[in-house]
Amino acid sequence: METLFATERLSPLLAHVRSFVEKELLPLEEGHHQRSWQETFQLLDQKRERVKQAGLWGLHLPASEGGKGLTLCEFGQISEALARAPFYGHYTFNCQAPDIGNMELMARFASPELHTRFLLPLVKGKIRSCFAMTEPEFAGSNPTRMATVATRVGDTYVINGHKWFTTGADGAAFCIVMAITNPEALPHERASMMVVPTDTPGFNLVRNIPVFGEQGGGWASHSEIKFENCQIPVANRIGKEGEGFRLAQERLGPGRVHHCMRWVGIAEKALDLLCQRAATRTLTHESYLGEKQLIQQFIAQSRIEIDASRLLVLNTARKIDEQGAAAVRDDISGIKLYVANMVLAVLDRAIQTYGAAGLSDQTLLATLYQHERGARIWDGADEVHIQNLALSILKKYGLDVKKKSKS
Repeated sequence: METLFATERLSPLLAHVRSFVEKELLPLEEGHHQRSWQETFQLLDQKRERVKQAGLWGLHLPASEGGKGLTLCEFGQISEALARAPFYGHYTFNCQAPDIGNMELMARFASPELHTRFLLPLVKGKIRSCFAMTEPEFAGSNPTRMATVATRVGDTYVINGHKWFTTGADGAAFCIVMAITNPEALPHERASMMVVPTDTPGFNLVRNIPVFGEQGGGWASHSEIKFENCQIPVANRIGKEGEGFRLAQERLGPGRVHHCMRWVGIAEKALDLLCQRAATRTLTHESYLGEKQLIQQFIAQSRIEIDASRLLVLNTARKIDEQGAAAVRDDISGIKLYVANMVLAVLDRAIQTYGAAGLSDQTLLATLYQHERGARIWDGADEVHIQNLALSILKKYGLDVKKKSKS
C-alpha cells in the first residue's frame, strides 16, 4: 500500500523489492513446513545471490558501507514489503534481527579495526552475529541491572556471566555483549559493549531455548550462553567504557521501528489471508463467510488498525531521522506497544476466520502467531512501555513520580 512517506529515491526500490518478494520468495511458502532450518538457509543463501545480482543488497546501510543510504523512514517501508514473506524476506536481504541492529551500531560507533574484522564480512553476508544483553536472573526490561562482568586485566577484558534469549547465536561468528565494566559508577554508566568472537575459549552456547516448543536454529534461534573467564582484547570494546546503556538505547530505538514495520507487513499478510477465506468459504444456505457481520467487523477493524500502525511507525521513524532516537522516546514506546498488540489481534482474527484450519500447518497463520507472540515481551514488555509513556506524560503536568519516590 502506498503511503504519504514515499520518496523519489524510494519508489523504484520499493517496487523492485515487492516484485522480488512476489516472484522469488512467496512461492517458497508452499513447502515451508516440510523443510528443515538447514534446508531453508541453503535455499535462501541462493536467493541472496539473486538479491546481489538485482542490485538490492544492503539497502539499510549508509552509503559509506556500500548501501543506498536510505533513511529509517524509507527503509521502514522496505521492511514492510519484506515481511510479506515473513520467514524469508529479511534474511534474504541480510537485514534480519539482530544483524541489522549490530550493523547499524558498529557502523556508527565501532573502531576502524572492528569495521574491517567484523562489520565488513557481516555487511557482505559472509557471517552472522548475535546480541547478548538479557539475563535470566534480572528483568530484561531494565538494562542497568545485570550480573555479567567484564573485568579489565591490562589490555584484556575477562568476561564472566550468564545470558539468555540471545537471538541468532546458533552459528553466529561473533556476539556483541553488554557487560558491567564499572561496577561503582552510576547505574547508566556501569556497562560497556564489546565484540566477542564465538570461538573464543569461555564463550559457551549452552542450548537453544525452545519457544512454544520449537527450538529453532540459525538466525531463528534464541540461545542460552555462559561466559567463563572469556578473554578478549580491550580493543574489541565498542565506544567508550561505560557507554553501554547509551549505545543500547541508540540500537533499540531504530530496532523497534524495524520490528514494528515488519509486524505491519505480517498483519497485511494475515488480513489478505483472512479476506481470501471470507470471500470463498461457503456456509449453510450457500452464504459466504464474508457476508457475516462479525467477519466484516474483523476485516474493517483490521484495515483501520494496520493503516493507523503504519502511519504511527513511519511518523516516528521520520522524527528519529530528524531529531535522533533519544528525542522521541515517547513515540517509540507508543508504536512498540500499539503495533505489537495490533499484529497479534489481526493474526488472531485470521485464525478465527479459518477455524480449525487456522491452527494447523495448512496456512502460515499458526506459525506466525507462535513466532510473534513474543512481540509484547521483547524490546520492552507492554507494561514497561505503558508505565514509561504515562510517567513521561505526567511529568509534563508537574508530577514527577520517579523523583517523588526517591525523596
